[in-house]
Amino acid sequence: MDIAVVGSNMVDLISYIHRMPSDGETVEAPEFRMGCGGKGANQAVAASRLGAEVVMVTRVGNDVFADTTLENFRKNGIDTTHVLRTDASSGVAPIFVDPESRNSILIIKGANAQLSPADVEGARQDIATCKLIMLQLEIPLETVYATIELGDVLGIPVLLNPAPVAPELDLERIRGIEFFMPNESELERITGMPVDTLDDIGKATDVLLGVGITNIIVTLGSRGAMWAHAEGRKIIKAPVVHAVDTTGAGDAFIGCFAKEWVDHGDVTAAIRAGNRYAADSVTRHGTQSSYALADGSFPEWLRS
Repeated sequence: MDIAVVGSNMVDLISYIHRMPSDGETVEAPEFRMGCGGKGANQAVAASRLGAEVVMVTRVGNDVFADTTLENFRKNGIDTTHVLRTDASSGVAPIFVDPESRNSILIIKGANAQLSPADVEGARQDIATCKLIMLQLEIPLETVYATIELGDVLGIPVLLNPAPVAPELDLERIRGIEFFMPNESELERITGMPVDTLDDIGKATDVLLGVGITNIIVTLGSRGAMWAHAEGRKIIKAPVVHAVDTTGAGDAFIGCFAKEWVDHGDVTAAIRAGNRYAADSVTRHGTQSSYALADGSFPEWLRS
């Protein structure tokens, strides 16, 4: 295995809207789509579609959404040995996309909230074969911390995407991880520092470097990403594209980054690849359905 993703899965319920309704108002929306999502699952699918061998550690409910999720994992070549069923409902995510392609997302964690340190320990043997562990914050924090500790014991680098932000996240318990990947708003909430300018963002990353995190990679949307580490900071710009739906773009970036870094170990090249892959994804509607395959559907401009 290349990558172990210990994280969430959701079924995305996507409404394309003209505007959000006011209090007590009902408005008509022109389009609705349903697809598989969840930050953990999105990142796993992106990495797998690009050729990584991925094992998923997660929980689903005992409902039709669980069946859909399991079939989606299998269709995308993801190992489902550690996708565990529970009596809770599966996770769902209502998503609202406006005409400017901006999205607002609600999450109902459901079974994801029951993913436990014991579940992770049960997957130890398969996790131990991996080159990278990926985490997000749609699962319980104690499970996140336990996974980080397991990675340390096994000598496997850990990538944490701190989304959605958990105000109670203990930075001391994530020190020593290899990669910390927030977006701008997550960085602001975690550090309590402004992120209005690139200089502000850089100063905020210094706080996280001071905790003992090796690499901070801040995704900047259409502007690309900032990489901060002990030797300095740099901006890697993203290609300019016409965006129609930005849902899941951050997860596309992370999944592609992980695959490229596992293969080659070059952070700059992995960020550049992630930027291109995320940029391509926003030119199509949907979340996982917008992620290109590393075959004939993979645009030539993404290969360079």
